Amino acid sequence: MTKRIFQIGLIVILPILLFLGFFSSPATAFTEEQQLFSEVWRIVDRSYVDESFNQQNWWLVRQNALQQPLTDREQTYSAIQTMLATLDDPFTRFMRPDQYRSLQTNTSGELTGVGLQITQDNPLGELRVITPIEGSPAEQAGIKPRDRIVKINGISTASLTLDEAAERMRGKLGTQVTLTVVGDGEDLAQSRDVTVTRNRIALNPVYAELRQQDGLNVGYIRLGQFNANATAEITQAIRQLEAADANAYILDLRSNPGGLLQAGIEVARLWLDEGTIVYTVNRNGIQDSFSASGQALTQDPLVVLVNQGTASASEILAGALHDNGRAQLVGERTFGKGLIQSLFNLSDGSGLAVTIAKYETPSHTDINKLGILPDLSVQIDPPISREQVATPADPQYQAALDLLSRTAIAAGTG
Repeated sequence: MTKRIFQIGLIVILPILLFLGFFSSPATAFTEEQQLFSEVWRIVDRSYVDESFNQQNWWLVRQNALQQPLTDREQTYSAIQTMLATLDDPFTRFMRPDQYRSLQTNTSGELTGVGLQITQDNPLGELRVITPIEGSPAEQAGIKPRDRIVKINGISTASLTLDEAAERMRGKLGTQVTLTVVGDGEDLAQSRDVTVTRNRIALNPVYAELRQQDGLNVGYIRLGQFNANATAEITQAIRQLEAADANAYILDLRSNPGGLLQAGIEVARLWLDEGTIVYTVNRNGIQDSFSASGQALTQDPLVVLVNQGTASASEILAGALHDNGRAQLVGERTFGKGLIQSLFNLSDGSGLAVTIAKYETPSHTDINKLGILPDLSVQIDPPISREQVATPADPQYQAALDLLSRTAIAAGTG
């Protein structure tokens, strides 16, 4: 099933500014609207991961589109969206200027809204929750990972694009939006309306604390997402815990929807002395690899907690630590988002997200749509509250502590 991941679940490489009017020549005087359309076509032609362009003649797609009149910007935007739809790739998408600005804001540290990380499932086109942001209005309203959002203020999400749905959930501080929600595994007859009050969402990604367990000083670190602040905050957390004599660690990546690719790579380097972190594979084969080549901040035993909301850059980190033998994974199979998008600035202030590659873990495992299976599978049933996360009421956390204790005993340090 094709899945769309919105905003933070999107992996961002460096934005690239391409030029206007690739195909203009003395013999072909393109209008401004045709130039914008051709700009998008050329970016996809150069960068898209599938060189067959979904088994179609990509040049002919452009030619046919330019035979249609493009008399204003709305017609051009519509033609661009129609062209991209032929790729049958939900991650390659066009964003109007306001949508593009909003996406850029969401990787910078703060946003306003209900606080949901969402994906879109085909063919029904319904929204599915990857995870609510911790402490957000959505989480406080009881929305859970894997819930489906079938209506927003009474409008079916099947008729909306991902960005249109996101726009309907955004709004002024203190205003309300009603989401019609269906739980994972439930049918439409069991849907419920959830009214959520929009608020400012602080994206402080790291929580850290030193805890004692069976003679161990366990550094517990929860990483909520890979935004621009993540690497610096994880670095500070590890150093403070090391100074406090931590001798084992739990890294909690549950319900972490990903974010910036580079942040995921840099965080992996904090735990690894050496070894491959991730391979990126474009339409010509292996494009690049990223490795650790320094000194890890700690060599202490490490367990990583994962669940169905662990996606994208957090799967890169989990896979890197696992395949290099640095950590054991505990929890549930991860989400399975293994495609890489790049953001491109367009000449009118709009933006384009293009799937340029996929990634593989150090053992060359392609996890897209499959996820990563943990070493120790532990389900949480019944669900627990946010206040119970990483407490004795959290079976995945307790399993991680038990694993660290057994490791310490086996090593003769417990």
